[in-house]
Amino acid sequence: MNEEKIRQYGDELFDAWRERRTLQPLLEREPDITLDDAYRIQLRYIERRVQAGEKIVGKKIGVTSKPVQDFLGVFQPDFGQLTSGMVYQEGDVIDLGSLIQPKAEAELAFVLKHDLQGPGVTAMDVIRATDYVVPCFEIVDSRITDWKIRIQDTVADNASCGVYVLGKTKGDPRKLDITLAGMVLEKNGELHSTGVGAAVQGSPANAVAWLANTLGELGIPFKAGEVILSGSQSPLVTVVDGDELVCTVGGLGSCRVKFAGRSAV
Repeated sequence: MNEEKIRQYGDELFDAWRERRTLQPLLEREPDITLDDAYRIQLRYIERRVQAGEKIVGKKIGVTSKPVQDFLGVFQPDFGQLTSGMVYQEGDVIDLGSLIQPKAEAELAFVLKHDLQGPGVTAMDVIRATDYVVPCFEIVDSRITDWKIRIQDTVADNASCGVYVLGKTKGDPRKLDITLAGMVLEKNGELHSTGVGAAVQGSPANAVAWLANTLGELGIPFKAGEVILSGSQSPLVTVVDGDELVCTVGGLGSCRVKFAGRSAV
C-alpha cells in the first residue's frame, strides 16, 4: 500500500475517533491490505493524536487468547500504543459519551522501572524491569462499524484501544505468582467471569516479553515509567450507564470502575 493511502486511512481513523463515529471495515475497502500496512496506518493515527497534544505513555497487547486468535485468523498477539488521553485512575467515572461502542476487559498492567529492548528479552527480564503490577481495566473501543473486524482492521485502529483504568494496589511481580493468580470479575455486584494469568500466552510476563521483542526488531524500546497492558484475562463486557465493574486478582487486590452516560453507538 502506498504512503498516500496509509495517511488517508490513518487520518480517517483519527477523524472517526475525534468525531465519535465509525468507519466501514478497511479490509472491505482494501482486500489486499497486509498486517504491515495496518501497523503503518496505526502509526499514522497515533501520529495525529500526538500532533493534537497527547503523549505516548505505554503499549498494549491484544489478541492473546486462542479463541480470539481463531476468530481473527491469526496465531500471535497484536499491539497498540497507549497515550496520555486514554488514562483513568481508579475512582474516576468514565463518561461513555467520550466513547463509540465500548466493551471492558480485565487484565494486569506492568509499570516499568527500567528501559527494556528486544530482541532476546525473556519473561524474567520483564519481571526484573518491572517496578510493580496493578489490576486494571482496558475499555476497548472500535472505530469500525459494529465491531466487524479482522486482524488488519483492529491493528490499524490501534488494536481497538479506547481508555484504561489502573488500580491503586501495587504488587511486586517477584513476590506474586502472576501466572497462577486467579482473577474474579464482578459486574454490578454479581460474578461475571473468572480467569487466570496463564490464559495470557502462558503468563502475562510472556506476553510482555513477546511485545518487547517484536518492538525491538523495529528499533522501538520500552521506556522506564511506561505502562504495558499485558492482555485480557476476562471475556469482553458490554457496559452502559450506571454499571460498575470490579476485578480482583488473588494476592494483589482489585480495580473498580464506574460508567455514566451513553456511548455514541
